[in-house]
Amino acid sequence: MTKPQPSPYAVDDTVHRRSAGRTIGIVLFSILAAVVVLALIAVGFVTYTAQRSFPQLSGEVKAPGLEAEATVQRDVLGIPTITADSSHDLFFAQGYVHAQDRFWEMDFRRHVTSGRLSEMFGASQLGTDKFLRTLGWHDIAEQEVDALDATERAYYDAYADGVNAYLADHQGADASFEYAVLGLQNSDYEIEPWTPADSVAWLKAMAWDLRSNIESETERAVMAPDFTEAEVDQLYPAYPFDRNPVIVPKISAVPAVGTAPDLPAEEGTAAGDGAGDAEGDAAGNTDAATAAIEWTEVGSVIEAVGELVGDAGEGIGSNSWVVSGSVTDTGMPLLANDPHLGASLPSVWHQIQLKCSTVTEACPFDVAGFGFSGLPGVVIGHNERVAWGFTNLTTDVTDLYLEKVEGDSYWYDGALVPLETHTETFKVAGSEDVELEVRSTANGPIVSGLTDDFTSIAEAPYTGTGGTVTEAPADAPEGDYAVSLRWTALQPGTTASAIFALNTAKDFDDFRGAAALFDVPAQNLIYADVDGNIGYQTPGKLPIRGAGDGSMPQPGWDSAYAWQGYIPFEELPVSYNPTEGYIVTANNAIVTQDYGYPLTRDWDYGWRAARITELIDRAIAKGPVTADDLNAIQADNYSFIGMRLTAAYADVTTGDDETDAALDLLQQWDAQNSADSAAAAYANVLWDTLAGNVFVDGRENAAPMTGQGRQFLVMDALLDDETSPWWVNDELGVDGMTDMLKRSAIDAYERLVDAQGDNPSRWNWGGLHALPLENGSFGKSGIPAIEWLFNRGPFPVGGGSSVVNATGWDLTQSFSTVTVPSMRMIVDLSDFDASRWNQLTGESGHAFHTNYIDQVESWQKAELTPWAFTPDAVEAATTDTLVLKP
Repeated sequence: MTKPQPSPYAVDDTVHRRSAGRTIGIVLFSILAAVVVLALIAVGFVTYTAQRSFPQLSGEVKAPGLEAEATVQRDVLGIPTITADSSHDLFFAQGYVHAQDRFWEMDFRRHVTSGRLSEMFGASQLGTDKFLRTLGWHDIAEQEVDALDATERAYYDAYADGVNAYLADHQGADASFEYAVLGLQNSDYEIEPWTPADSVAWLKAMAWDLRSNIESETERAVMAPDFTEAEVDQLYPAYPFDRNPVIVPKISAVPAVGTAPDLPAEEGTAAGDGAGDAEGDAAGNTDAATAAIEWTEVGSVIEAVGELVGDAGEGIGSNSWVVSGSVTDTGMPLLANDPHLGASLPSVWHQIQLKCSTVTEACPFDVAGFGFSGLPGVVIGHNERVAWGFTNLTTDVTDLYLEKVEGDSYWYDGALVPLETHTETFKVAGSEDVELEVRSTANGPIVSGLTDDFTSIAEAPYTGTGGTVTEAPADAPEGDYAVSLRWTALQPGTTASAIFALNTAKDFDDFRGAAALFDVPAQNLIYADVDGNIGYQTPGKLPIRGAGDGSMPQPGWDSAYAWQGYIPFEELPVSYNPTEGYIVTANNAIVTQDYGYPLTRDWDYGWRAARITELIDRAIAKGPVTADDLNAIQADNYSFIGMRLTAAYADVTTGDDETDAALDLLQQWDAQNSADSAAAAYANVLWDTLAGNVFVDGRENAAPMTGQGRQFLVMDALLDDETSPWWVNDELGVDGMTDMLKRSAIDAYERLVDAQGDNPSRWNWGGLHALPLENGSFGKSGIPAIEWLFNRGPFPVGGGSSVVNATGWDLTQSFSTVTVPSMRMIVDLSDFDASRWNQLTGESGHAFHTNYIDQVESWQKAELTPWAFTPDAVEAATTDTLVLKP
């Protein structure tokens, strides 16, 4: 048969393909600057300079500011256990250790969160800085620090003092190799002291990473002029409650949390009055190099921010589950967690144990787990009594509002109200200062004019009223359209306090008290304790909306659409020792449709949750459940869409012998996206190609390709509807479902041949889906000589999008892995020393350090390493001991 012209998707799947939008383009060196760097490499500059900043791991170090000695024991992976006599010294030492391991990362992050990247990298970052300064993350963090009680503020102050004690003896390249590279273009840069607000602001960045449905809301608004309401509903279907599970099928009756403070009352936004709200030195500097540097412009602000702090795009989510001791081999609970975040180098997580020499009320910490460099405490892990894990709640905590603006005022309830304005000044490396006027309404800061998507919404003003897509009302006030952003993270919150409450929780009541404080980002919190109890709590600041449902931009000029407060904590879903004997969260719907408050229409669609539930049920039936069983579940590569396509193609032949042989391979497949699987390679290319041919290629109005879980449900329904107009694509010469399936099978075969050759025995999903580990700053410079210094990989991986082993890729763009299980842990409540953990890269942020990527191989195999907790186990695992002395 004559083959049709191949689909125009060109893929280079051995190297992650950059697009203008996904490359932040921190710096672009000229030929001269690159030559300088290569010369430095040739004379051993890299080895010498990089090692200068490696942390001292043993012996003694003077650390002025300590009250007494503190001990840092490290194992072969560089994971520290810090022991101190007081809380002050414990967090001081944690700050010192974080600065040892990751200070460049910390410094880079605080310039992101404060909208000050231009100070480091020049005018190329102004677009990103303007957007982030408009949101005001660092200002809000300062307000949260001011609101801390004396004890918590002392923890943050001690941590900052520890960071600064390290910096007192380590500046420029002595702090991190990156400062030597930075000096090639910004020789005047000086490291500033660390502050508590620098710590708290990173919580805002994580909230942005996990912000839930703002992309879906934006997509629907941008689509509205070109798609019918029925088409939008078809492309964004409701959660499949009839086939995939909810987290809390029955809310438990538990005593009210007596010690948890009420969530802060709604106080409006940066606009002030909250109208409409109810209560509720760097080495190697050369002038020649500095003068020769050019800077690239950011292609897309939103995607640039996603690259910097995390992208709430394909595959962002997480798995967690807890199993009761009634079904385990030890008679005690097992708790598993693997948060799915954007792949980063170093990993976002830093593993640590914080131990008071004697646990007392004044020094209450004996806690271990995963935290963020720059932030005191442990975010996910366990103490001596309880364990906890997180997954993203995926509730709707962001809304866009269409505003009507006249001059310096905006319309609100029939009256012109003055915009709240202030001026932000940006210091720009190598250039003059730049100013920006930030404008806000009662709904939030105005973000149109800063990003293409938000600006396009203002230019084509469609709104949503109660789930219905409508054009902007004909009776809208006079003036120009603008778009504002309302988001829970733009109000001061209490998450900075919640971390310490979690770290010291002793029982479920304490845990819920901590959850009541954990307002942003909203997370599913699972729980287990040494008394055998398991539980779940929805935390967070979850808005109660007025007339709209938040799925589309709403009329900002009408207070009927304003937020009316937050769901009371005692009415949030909770589960305690459920009869099922386990709790599973995987970003699926939390509750059934009869819950009293609308939470969102943009859940993850539950494919991971359904598979995890199925595997736990199997493990219970085989019984008893072991930690190995949980590890196997974390490594599960079953692909729902792969099996669905296998069934759909069971009776399809194309007449092309090579393609039909590939389809035969598909029929023999076990639906496991294993890294070495040839069938998985073809299945995933087939899925990607089919989705592109149906929704994108040749279509004047292409549908968004974000959210593969959503696309799974859409395609599943289409495969049951041969008459759907989506099967017709005149540009491709396809006039029905069978033609589309055949065309896509042939296109997929040709794409795979282009990528991996025409010998199926050499096809493998892992190579196609390889993970490139790119350092978040200089690793994306666009200059190979610089990137070589900091990047690693690519590494073959299995898994896929909406697979339990969740390694996401961007549909129709590249098969390279972009989102990953950022860490994995299994906590054994019968014996904490029997627990296991692993993270994506390693403890160290220093390129060329032993611990830079020493955990990657284990991560690829979903193998977890022993997690020592008790003093004897920690001592047995210790390879280096450092004593910090006053």
